[in-house]
Parts: sequence; structure tokens; C-alpha cells
Amino acid sequence: MSMSQQGTVLVVAGPTASGKSDLAVDVAEEFGGVVINADSMQIYEGLDVVTAVPDELARRRASHKLYGVRDPATPCSAGEWAALATQEIKLAHAEGLLPIVVGGTGMYLRTLMSGIAPMPSVSAEVREGVRARLTSDGSESLHANLEKIDPESAKRINLSDSQRIARAVEIYEATGKTLTEWQREGADKGAEFNFKTVLLEPQRDLLYATCDARFNGMLARGALEEIRALAKRDIDTALPAMKALGIPHLLLHLAGELSLQEACEAGQQATRNYVKRQGTWFRNQFIADLLIESQYNDNYKPIIFSFVRKFVLT
Repeated sequence: MSMSQQGTVLVVAGPTASGKSDLAVDVAEEFGGVVINADSMQIYEGLDVVTAVPDELARRRASHKLYGVRDPATPCSAGEWAALATQEIKLAHAEGLLPIVVGGTGMYLRTLMSGIAPMPSVSAEVREGVRARLTSDGSESLHANLEKIDPESAKRINLSDSQRIARAVEIYEATGKTLTEWQREGADKGAEFNFKTVLLEPQRDLLYATCDARFNGMLARGALEEIRALAKRDIDTALPAMKALGIPHLLLHLAGELSLQEACEAGQQATRNYVKRQGTWFRNQFIADLLIESQYNDNYKPIIFSFVRKFVLT
């Protein structure tokens, strides 16, 4: 039975710096696959260095999809990404190739694998009203409002995540139904593909050290030039792309508010905090068919390739 008949999709997941991209390329090269991005920041164009997009060598070894396809000024929701990923998966199946979805954005992966209800449209009047309150009263005040109308969403959304807070309030005010209710309706959609999952789960101390080194390397490869070009566009700093790891602190450096060392240290700390949150999410929300409790390296090829042959391709 072919992959297209089975609807098989390999998902390679794990926190930042766990080696997901290398694993995905090795599998794609060995079995004839297409690498499909599931990182919420790598989808934005012009941020290749900052977001550690796979380099030219990796792209020559395997086809890569959904990297750098979105303007940073246009946010991409999990539902929009899932629709794009579904299209790429179907194209891969039609060509007899193995779709390999790789990333560490939990909401993206959950939306693709479990389904999510299409979010309702919100009128400009409602959106502008909520955003005005966000600007005048602040995110904490709007979050307190959300706690009253949709306590479940309020528990999931961080106080500092003003965009998601505003979105949840907008949906309720526009429809009379909470975000939780809309998402619950989508949870029963079910997935149209046969997902097989590999999770990389290295020790946190090792990840932290790798992230620190990666941040320094990012600066050496031209991260400041990328961010300088981004700053010239005067994009709203509340948009998701502007919150990519390292960008807020390096923007402060370019504005003269932080030294380069201070910006680097703050960016490294933010990255470590994010890695910790990713690890918690994967432990609590993601059930892997194959768990590798290490960073990926060539020593794991036999185990992973055997898994792909046995459980993915047959």
C-alpha cells in the first residue's frame, strides 16, 4: 500500500535545539520525503538566521515547504497554518512522497493532528473596540475580563500574550460563544491522516547549553542585519513575528536601550524559558510513537529508520 493510500504523515517534534531539522532531512533523504515546517516563527520571511531556518545544504538534500512564506506583518494562526500544511501533505502524497512535518510549536501540531473548529469572523467594530480597551487599560485588565467570560481560556493564555487575550475576548463579544466552546466543537473533527510521531526529548541542561551557543552563532551569522531590516518596516511589535526569540531584546539594542551583551544574555534567557515551556507541553500534551531521550545524532539513525520502515511505510 502506498503512502498516499494510507494517508501516512511522519511528525518529528521536540523543543528548540533538539535536532529535529537534521532528523527530518535525514529521513527525507533516505525514504523520499518532503519536509514541512511546523514552527510558528520559521514561517515568516526575512528571519532565516534569527529563527534558525534550515540552511541551503539541507534544502538541497530535501524539499522544504512552508519556510519563509508569510510576511511578518501578517500573522498566521494555527488554523491557517494547518490548512497550508494539509495542502502540502496532500501534494506530497499525490507525488508518492513521505510528508515529514517538523517543528516545536505545540498549537500547530495539535491543530493539524486533532482538528480545530474554524474560528468565526469578527467585525471591525468589535475588533477595534477590544483593541482600544487593550491599549487604554492594558493586557492584565483585559485578561481579568476574559477570566469572567471564559475561565478555561484565561488559564491557558499568559498575561503577557495580549494578542491571544484580545482574540478570545473578540470571539466572545462577536458570537456570544467562548473560544473554549469553539475549540471544543473542533476537537471532534478527527484527523484525516495517519500520523506517526517521533519526539526528541534531550536533557534540559544540554538544551540550554546548545541554545546559548546557537544564539551566539546567530549573531555571528548576521542576525542583527536581519532585525535592522525588520525594524525599518515599523511593524507592530505586538505581532507574533516580532516576538520571535531574540528579536525583542536585539531591537532594544538597536534602539540604544541595551548593550549587545545585555541583549544577548536576555535573549538567551528567553530562549531557555521557552525551551522549558516546550518540554512541559510535550510531556503533558504529546504522546509519541517513538521517544528519543537525547539530541538527535547519527547514532539514532538505525532506530529511527527502522521505525519508519516498520510503522510508517508498511
